[in-house]
Amino acid sequence: MGHDERRKGGFARRRGELEGCGLEGGVLNCELDLPVGFRAGDVLAFHLRDSLQMAEHVQGNCLRKGLAWSGRAACLEIVFTGGRAAARLDVDGPLSPSDGLLLTGMVRRMLGLTQAVEDFEQRWCAHPQVGRLIAAHPGLRVPLAATPFEALSWAVTGQQISVAAALTIRRRLIEAVGLRHTSGLFCYPDAAGVQALGEPELRAAGFSRAKALTLLTLSGLLVSGDLSLDAWVEKPPIDDIQACLLRIRGIGPWTINYALLRGFGWLDGSLHGDVAVRRGLQHLLESPAPVSPAETERFLAGFSPWRALVAAHLWALDTAVSRASGAAPKVG
Repeated sequence: MGHDERRKGGFARRRGELEGCGLEGGVLNCELDLPVGFRAGDVLAFHLRDSLQMAEHVQGNCLRKGLAWSGRAACLEIVFTGGRAAARLDVDGPLSPSDGLLLTGMVRRMLGLTQAVEDFEQRWCAHPQVGRLIAAHPGLRVPLAATPFEALSWAVTGQQISVAAALTIRRRLIEAVGLRHTSGLFCYPDAAGVQALGEPELRAAGFSRAKALTLLTLSGLLVSGDLSLDAWVEKPPIDDIQACLLRIRGIGPWTINYALLRGFGWLDGSLHGDVAVRRGLQHLLESPAPVSPAETERFLAGFSPWRALVAAHLWALDTAVSRASGAAPKVG
């Protein structure tokens, strides 16, 4: 299928994307039409990072994720079938019909449906190098965390350590907060849950003192209302977000760009400092030597405003090469 045809198909589906959303028996349900060629497997793989499946459970074409919904334990279920995504939110507490719009927006972002990947592919499909990435993974989107706080706190957790180590700390954080849905699924905490722990509990979970203080500062700003990440999800003011986050000790450019990608779906952050991105570029360029952060930054700069989407394609390439060699793939 050509890029123009895929683009038209995706546009036609986006116009009628929201099929229905309603409140039934204390549970919210909504259904979304998906673009032609939607890569549901990428979404499921993103939530399979934790092999113990403490706060996420993936089985077949179904994702179940525990999260905090207005401070209450909730279970989000997304089932992919027949070109559609059926979402169901079960909250341990009252819901209102107005929560339907919040649910729909969250699911659309989580699935990457707000990302203009068709424009990117049409622009760069003939590029000698990036065109190969697009051909290998057509329609690639970046799955998002449920909330910007989840994305940002995960980015802080993963600073300068392996994915495996970060996942262990993530599990301990979830256990320490202890928010659990009646289904038995643990829930990734919100800022209030993290702030309630304090530094000793975060240190016991495996965070360094610096990371613990960063998370407590971030959580405190969100709880007090001095910072409001959720208010920015529809139309993120990127410069304002960057300026606010840079003022928090322990949050630098890489953490911000990763959080803007995984939390807001911003596709123009430069992830040249990411090791997996650099490995992917080394594979793409068939370079015998590792590619430096400066070289990666220069390469990505030519693809603005889609630098982070190119980085995601490089992640995918690195994962494919790792699997082919028998190494364990690393998902950010």
